[in-house]
Amino acid sequence: MTRVCLVGSPDVSLQYELLSRETSREALSTYDLDRPFENSLAVRTVSLGAAVSLCNDLQWYLVRFVDEVLIQEPSVSDEEWLSRDLAVALRNGDLEPAETGEHLKIFGVERPEAPGLENQSDDAREPDGRQLAADTRNDESENGGDEQATDADSRTGPAQALVQAGDGVEPVGPPKLVEPLYVRRTDGETPTYDLRDVEETLIVRLTESEFSP
Repeated sequence: MTRVCLVGSPDVSLQYELLSRETSREALSTYDLDRPFENSLAVRTVSLGAAVSLCNDLQWYLVRFVDEVLIQEPSVSDEEWLSRDLAVALRNGDLEPAETGEHLKIFGVERPEAPGLENQSDDAREPDGRQLAADTRNDESENGGDEQATDADSRTGPAQALVQAGDGVEPVGPPKLVEPLYVRRTDGETPTYDLRDVEETLIVRLTESEFSP
């Protein structure tokens, strides 16, 4: 299955923005939602074409609330991601999988340092996606289904600071993508990420036109 991950802009709560608006919520309603990174939302689709179509359906929201659109296609790589433009080129047959992987953007991956609630980011205090969807449906019924979202802060209080994890609670938020490094892979060798001291990285394959060394 092809995975789509949307990483929100720093000044917005992406889950809230997407799930508090009827059109985007309906587009996502058939998927199981995940949050692999801070201020992100991810789903699994049946194919690369379905992943590109979902992004097209969400275009209005992507322009306003999303910094990165990442797509992971198993037929290309089980570990590396594709930019949206590269995914479209593969879907359209303009490129073959073997022709990708030279131009890269590498993100550092930082994990939360402390489990205390006082050290969590605002995103880690987001309400649960399904509960938020239910809350906003009730709001829209009362307000005539207005697409305009209300202030996300009004929904995030101390009682919602813990992320549910099965029967218990998990006080630590997901990892954060930081400072991308643009590199070129040569002879199968990937340059080392050196912008920060991180233990993990995430590699995104780009089109040549997106690459900026």
